[in-house]
Amino acid sequence: MNTVQLFAVEQGGLRPLPVPQNVTRFDQLYDGLELGVYSALRTFEHNKFLCLEHHIQRTQRSAALLGWVDELDEALLRQGLHEACTQYPLPDARVRFDFLAEPAELLGTSSRMLIALIPLSVPTPELYEQGVRAAFAPDLARHTPLAKTADFAKTRSRYQVGGEIYDFLLLNEQGEILEGTGTNFYGVLNGVFYTAGEGVLAGVTRQIILVLAEQLKIPICLKPISVAQISQLSEAALSSSSRALLPVVQIGDQVVGNGRPGPICQQILAAYNEFVAREVKTAV
Repeated sequence: MNTVQLFAVEQGGLRPLPVPQNVTRFDQLYDGLELGVYSALRTFEHNKFLCLEHHIQRTQRSAALLGWVDELDEALLRQGLHEACTQYPLPDARVRFDFLAEPAELLGTSSRMLIALIPLSVPTPELYEQGVRAAFAPDLARHTPLAKTADFAKTRSRYQVGGEIYDFLLLNEQGEILEGTGTNFYGVLNGVFYTAGEGVLAGVTRQIILVLAEQLKIPICLKPISVAQISQLSEAALSSSSRALLPVVQIGDQVVGNGRPGPICQQILAAYNEFVAREVKTAV
């Protein structure tokens, strides 16, 4: 059973592309290609997505920020996503779609659109109950934070996330926490829900979480938390499409709050799960 799959999205439909052996990460599929912009998300109920339109729009904006004239064919991409996910052999998948700078001729296609699927790995219930640890990636930065470019995804691969250190946090020159290698970051300080308002990727899950926090009457501040303020936090969390809102209970050597997930992040997570149950839909 082939659970790592790569397709070119062509006018006539999907074309399966060769997958190297022992691939476990998306970036391993693209060696030698002229990389472009992309989005990564997960499926729900096998072939449904949450806010797919926002992922597509962000990819289109990323291409525009790079000065690309050609536009991504949304209808063709949606059909390709639907076909790829419907035939996938596992219950759900982690999905990435790329809009390349140049056609993927190295892989035998003239298409600039690729779709990749790998097995979905989500945090265990215990991680939501106990929280995770984060550390710092002081030498890692997004040069165009509003453009989700594939070269950054390849660069960050030197930081092995998901083990004892669940993710690594990027800092700006002022020592403020911007985001994780593949996540957005939040801190709760004096009852206010903080996250960086600029210099970070415009995460789709982040936008959902901010809307839900506002609906829950939780005060929001779009400013980053500094490293010096970690000791003052009562809560912290990471978000992404495959993680929802995951509590962080230690950053570096500093324990966050009482070392347990807190009520504000738990309240937002519950609202997020309800939102998912209402809003997921197929690509076409």
